[in-house]
Amino acid sequence: MTRSRGIGKTTLLLQYIKDNLDVDETLYVQADDVYFASRTLIELVEEFSKNRGKYLFIDEIHKYAGWSQALKSIYDYFPELKIVFTGSLEILKGSADLSRRALMFKMQGLSFREYLFFFHNIEVEIFGLQDILEHKTDSFSVRHPLPLFKDYLQRGYYPFGIHDTMFRRRLNQVIIQTLETDIPIYANMSVSTGKKLGKLLKIISQSVPFKPNFTKIATMLAASRNNIDDYCYLMELAGLIMQLRDKGEGIGQLGKVDKVYLDNPNLIFTLEERQPEVGNIRETVFFNQMRVRNDVFRSEKADFNINNITFEVGGKSKTQKQIEGMQNAYIVKDDIEYGYKNVVPLWAFGLNY
Repeated sequence: MTRSRGIGKTTLLLQYIKDNLDVDETLYVQADDVYFASRTLIELVEEFSKNRGKYLFIDEIHKYAGWSQALKSIYDYFPELKIVFTGSLEILKGSADLSRRALMFKMQGLSFREYLFFFHNIEVEIFGLQDILEHKTDSFSVRHPLPLFKDYLQRGYYPFGIHDTMFRRRLNQVIIQTLETDIPIYANMSVSTGKKLGKLLKIISQSVPFKPNFTKIATMLAASRNNIDDYCYLMELAGLIMQLRDKGEGIGQLGKVDKVYLDNPNLIFTLEERQPEVGNIRETVFFNQMRVRNDVFRSEKADFNINNITFEVGGKSKTQKQIEGMQNAYIVKDDIEYGYKNVVPLWAFGLNY
């Protein structure tokens, strides 16, 4: 299981163990535990297996030296064990070695739907894209969703946001660790190069959204043009930004990057020193929530294209002008509780997963 820092991997493991497993048959361990200063992971697993252990959970596996080879040996020599491991960006390096032995999942931050359950104990079913467009979310159990949605935009994507008194400080720490530790280690970067990532993220965070001019940015950062492409790709892998692309030609082809967004609205509120631009927030949360189950591309005439459906995102006063004469096109409006015809409330797309 892999994804960016702070999105609840450890919480998920511990909650699953608590709700589903016999603790006498289960072991949870952090890969950077001081235990491993004098013993190996293989030794731990051997002892656990002898004591009739069945379920092994290893958190932050990439912090254990030689973790990929160790896991391969464990899979081969202890086939009776069920093993779950987590890691951040560095885990991608060894995932190919384990492709025949392990299933890898990319974990997302909380959707609006998951936030409702985790923060407020409100259970809501998952609505697919077609369900949302057909206004089936009108059966939503919360009478007035907008105040909850606004809170979600500021602190609801990361599970630790439930303890909101220190939320911004903790999220800033996540950002710094990702930029100055995770990405440089993964990409074998120098410290000075790692600091350029922070400058680039600042440039992106101050845009609404960011239309990349990589040549200009390269000059500002004293870096090569090609390196900027790489920096953005690495920050996208690490869960700090999203890149909206044209629909590429041919199977599996990625198109040109049209816009760059921060990965989620919580990052906008944390990084933006001024009042965040509301249009940027709206586009960001739509892109962020829909990308999990859909391929999202740039639209020729509006904001987004998903499955050849056009979406224009705006406030409650948004008109049909942008999509006038277009087939299979929708207006996504913020600050409305319910939709009608081809107008859909923005919050409804947060029920997609």
